[in-house]
Amino acid sequence: MPDSQLRPGAPRRLLVIYNPTAGGRRRRRFEAVLAGLADRGCQMDVRPTTAAGDAAVFARTADPAAHDLVVAAGGDGTINEVVNGLITLNREEGEAAPPLAVLPLGTANVLAAELGLDLDPAQIARVIAEGPALPVSLGRAEAANGEGRAFSLMAGAGFDARVVAGIDLRVKRLIGKGAYVLQGLYQMSREKPPPLKVTIDGRIYEAASVVVSNARFYGGRYLLAPEARLADPLLHVCLFRHGDTCHILRYAMALQCGRLRQDDTFRIVTGRDIHIEGDPAAPLQADGDIIAQLPVRIFALPDALRMVTAG
Repeated sequence: MPDSQLRPGAPRRLLVIYNPTAGGRRRRRFEAVLAGLADRGCQMDVRPTTAAGDAAVFARTADPAAHDLVVAAGGDGTINEVVNGLITLNREEGEAAPPLAVLPLGTANVLAAELGLDLDPAQIARVIAEGPALPVSLGRAEAANGEGRAFSLMAGAGFDARVVAGIDLRVKRLIGKGAYVLQGLYQMSREKPPPLKVTIDGRIYEAASVVVSNARFYGGRYLLAPEARLADPLLHVCLFRHGDTCHILRYAMALQCGRLRQDDTFRIVTGRDIHIEGDPAAPLQADGDIIAQLPVRIFALPDALRMVTAG
């Protein structure tokens, strides 16, 4: 559906799906954005989630005749639920779901960075109220039984998936990104698992960890796959060859300093159909949540959704 169908010149009608666990500054940001949208004349149907899965249900039942946009207000996990709800609506209803806009309230807010958003409430409100809705491609990860989920950012197996699987949500709420640092140190102290077999469009590679990126950024605004773009259905498979503590620290420091370069220990291979095999039942994370266990197939979903960008 072209962007012109967003009723140019008319205030947008918004279905706001909100994760109410955000507190402090994030709660104030949420309230300030809603105030800015109200000042612009936007109509808002605000629906707070109360349990896992609510965001997907709310998105899946959005009415394209009543809602010009669906706004996901939360972290990347909440946004992932909304994304999966919207693409289900696309498939089941046979008509285009409303575009997705993002109100970042999470720890990393990676998708917001990809869409050109910062954390200023005035800028967020302006983008939601006026920004263009452009087609984006997604990835989808499927387990051996065919069950799976779409992702907008990345899917990972190996070290980062083990860290995500070990995160205590109570600790995360208390110290934010520090919870990932603590869990990362713990995972580095454990026995190294067997390597992963990664098949990319029929070509076989071996790696200690793999991140299949649909977007540039990882873990915040850290540049992992510089050539990846949401509009491009090509997936960028980041292969980390070594999984010992020394190399993990080296990768992490290079990523944080913007100096992660391809060499004999790290490379990026592009593809559209990826299979990852390894230790049976090893976790796979997507957009920061565990969604499946190995083995998995990951593939591109071209032009799967429209998202509002900062232009």
